[in-house]
Amino acid sequence: MSGYDLVLRSRRAVLPDGERPAAICVRDGRIVRVAGYDEVPGTDLGDLALLPGLVDTHVHVNEPGRTEWEGFASATRAALAGGVTTIVDMPLNSVPPTVTVPALRRKRDAARGRCHVDVGFWGGAVPEHLAELPALYAAGVLGFKAFLVDSGVPEFPPLDPAGLHEALTAVDALFVVHAEDPARIAVAPASARYADFLGSRPPVAERRAVEVVLDAARRTGRRVHVLHLSAADALPAIAAARADGVRVTVETCPHYLTLDAAEVPDGATEFKCCPPIRDAANRAALWAGLADGLVDCVVSDHSPCPPALKRLDSGDFGAAWGGIASVQLGLPVVWTEARRRGHGLTDLVRWMARRPAEIAGLPGKGVLRAGADADLVALDPDAEWTVEPARLLHRHPVTPYAGRRLTGVVRATWLRGEPVAATDPPRGRLLSRDDRRANDRGLPAGKGPG
Repeated sequence: MSGYDLVLRSRRAVLPDGERPAAICVRDGRIVRVAGYDEVPGTDLGDLALLPGLVDTHVHVNEPGRTEWEGFASATRAALAGGVTTIVDMPLNSVPPTVTVPALRRKRDAARGRCHVDVGFWGGAVPEHLAELPALYAAGVLGFKAFLVDSGVPEFPPLDPAGLHEALTAVDALFVVHAEDPARIAVAPASARYADFLGSRPPVAERRAVEVVLDAARRTGRRVHVLHLSAADALPAIAAARADGVRVTVETCPHYLTLDAAEVPDGATEFKCCPPIRDAANRAALWAGLADGLVDCVVSDHSPCPPALKRLDSGDFGAAWGGIASVQLGLPVVWTEARRRGHGLTDLVRWMARRPAEIAGLPGKGVLRAGADADLVALDPDAEWTVEPARLLHRHPVTPYAGRRLTGVVRATWLRGEPVAATDPPRGRLLSRDDRRANDRGLPAGKGPG
């Protein structure tokens, strides 16, 4: 193959400048050349689209401590099956949370040798450990997660506005923030009606909290990232802040872009998440924000729990755990709706690969260009299929997408130029800020598995 370890040819390669025929040439795990489709012989994918592996920067793996909820083996196997080749793990709901250097070491020890994709880590910013943020950043986390509202677990308490300001001044790092204002949130009643839960977390709770985040970023000059934006009401404030030079980025999630509050059945607690799924008009406004670049990226907020905690038996939205597990389904869920709305694969790759990688500081990920990691996905963009929970690979196959007809099937995946499948032994590596290339499988540098 002309001195290359791998050459993949596709008539639909999704490159930084658009979709076109190309040959991706790989050596030593990296893309070394993007050639013309007919320039270099190699494996011909034909009309299968060739994408960079997706980058999901919002995944709750929960290991160690709550591995019965999810674990590195199951979460990364599901990610791989869904075309995601890099995830960044949230600092909760593991026990201990990743708020100290020893906790980060425990997290990495739990992950080592169990990951089917590459994994980076966020640190956590909580009131009693703010003094430890510089050391945790030096230890390699990509940035810090903070809550402005109750996180749902007692070991990860929220910051108030003064605490957020203190955290931002403690270390020059990216802070990714769950922005809901606790003063605008009510206790959700015991009810099987989704509308009762939705009413407890109104859009103003997000908007006001986003304004707090923007103000802190404006006063400190630090970078902030608004997590899982659900309420489009916050977009004008974000646009104004950007115009003023505030360094803010924004994500949303597949469920906010594809689901409609009016269609959530009574008792269907698999749809519960925080912030909540809102109405169709709000959904359309989020799509408009994506189209004009105000919303930067789409990530899963994969947040599973045991079925008993979803209260599937009672259908009580007030008592159910709030979280949707979708790391395996994000690509086809978003692509199905994006294509219907007139978007192409170039948009999909920007939202779900390139921009998440850029925001998290992973320059070798999420893009087909020379020098990048050869994390590659062959996608059949026209194939249709129906979501069957039994085929999902995360630990507990509970999903609001059950029975949903989707478009887009991952046909093959390569991790650093090697073909990988969910049934293979784990080949993923652990990433850190100082060495954002794969750097840790408990093996000597440059060595492969066994």
